[in-house]
Amino acid sequence: MPQLTPVGTTARMTAAERAAESARPDRLFDDPLAALLAGEVGRELAAHFSRTTPFDNPTVAVRTRFFDDALIALVADPAAGEQIVLLAAGMDTRAYRLGFPPRTTLYEVDHPEVLGLKAALLADVGANSAVPSCALRPVGADLTHDWPRALQDVGLNPSRPICWLIEGLTPYLTAAEVDQLLDRITALSAPGSHLVIDFLGQSLLDHPALQPMLESFAEHRMAWVFGTEEPEELLTERGWQAQVTSVGAMGTELGRWPFPDAPRGTPGVPQGYFVRAWR
Repeated sequence: MPQLTPVGTTARMTAAERAAESARPDRLFDDPLAALLAGEVGRELAAHFSRTTPFDNPTVAVRTRFFDDALIALVADPAAGEQIVLLAAGMDTRAYRLGFPPRTTLYEVDHPEVLGLKAALLADVGANSAVPSCALRPVGADLTHDWPRALQDVGLNPSRPICWLIEGLTPYLTAAEVDQLLDRITALSAPGSHLVIDFLGQSLLDHPALQPMLESFAEHRMAWVFGTEEPEELLTERGWQAQVTSVGAMGTELGRWPFPDAPRGTPGVPQGYFVRAWR
């Protein structure tokens, strides 16, 4: 099977966290393919990093539910739901589990080896019933290269609205790479397009209690490097309108956040953010 880069392997770790959430009686979503896509590699990695965090961390479960709800709402609008692009799609399974209509085309963009491993796992015993509800187009591309051209080569139409989903990617990018990513997305986005994306706060990267986890990420060549406390500014300066929800606020709303929901800017409180943007 294809071998993944260290950052690519985080897709399997995230799948393991989705599988663990799916096994809970009070689960926030159900992902029946997650355990298969995680494999022992993903489960071991998730267990390792959980030992470096001094508290139960429901962020992946809360984030998955937030993005699921956002996409379901967007696809309900026929114009907004024609084209969905998942950048750094990893082991995402939304094409299989969210019941998107046949009129939707979902593009999964990631390194060829990541998409190749995912295809091989889904073709394995027990996954033969994994059939997407919508048109699914994998796009093997490096996000630091000409991925916009690769998308258009397989049918993406920039003259029509696009719904972008970028989940769990920005922490691994430099500030310059985040700027390039958002510039490219904006250039492809016709009026009526939407973007759902998440960011770490710099407060999280700086928090003393999280340093063991961050150091372990770096040792595994999965370092988190980018954070911002004002993620909406990255979008509004590019002509988008944006709405920000803190991870804590969403987790509290779902009854799954282990801390008080502190307002943005509260000193000493690490923050993460979900952003919905439109133009």
